[in-house]
Amino acid sequence: MREILGRRRRLRFRRKGRTARLDAAVTFAVEWDWPVLPGVGLSSTTTRTTAGAVCACPDPSCAVPGAHPYDPGLLAATTDERMIRWWWTRRPEAPVVLATGGRAPCAVSLPAAAGARALDALDAMGIRLGPVVATPTRWSILVAPYGLERLGELLHAKDSVPSSLRFHGEGGYLLLPPSVAGTGQVCWERAPLAGSARPWLPDVEAVVDALVEASTSAPDGGSRLAY
Repeated sequence: MREILGRRRRLRFRRKGRTARLDAAVTFAVEWDWPVLPGVGLSSTTTRTTAGAVCACPDPSCAVPGAHPYDPGLLAATTDERMIRWWWTRRPEAPVVLATGGRAPCAVSLPAAAGARALDALDAMGIRLGPVVATPTRWSILVAPYGLERLGELLHAKDSVPSSLRFHGEGGYLLLPPSVAGTGQVCWERAPLAGSARPWLPDVEAVVDALVEASTSAPDGGSRLAY
């Protein structure tokens, strides 16, 4: 009897896991108006949370295994609920990819250790943040949509910026929870408020200004974010 109950619990867990990404994708697209699409995912013959995970795309040396669009391509990102349900019904374990820019959020990302320090610094400065996405290797601060011209003007006005910063703007993409990629589980470090409407997002200027200040004001005179 104990063995049967154990199998039933495992089955319920698998069923819940198989719908988690679909439920998340529908929330992002339908409730928040964020265009999403399924990512390529990992090869079914590998352990998904290991450093040696293999991407399901044809490139055997893929630099971002499981963490990018492939088929469909990025331009297929949509907010159409019927399309999203069709995609994830066929591939329930596919990662959820956000097409950044346009009407969707953009992001500024840092290495995980630097990201944790950055959030402490931003909190100390009183900077209001929206959702923050975390993986074992990088943290991404979601920001309001911006164009490449606006980003270029912002960076040009700075004497320097931490070399570890990456910008996910128009034409880019970002994995959203509860995806899994070659680097491991994607989760919320700062989750959107439960039951909220489309999450509030800070301007990119406020976040970059604060990150540059946190970087240049490190006690040892060096950048704690530049790695």
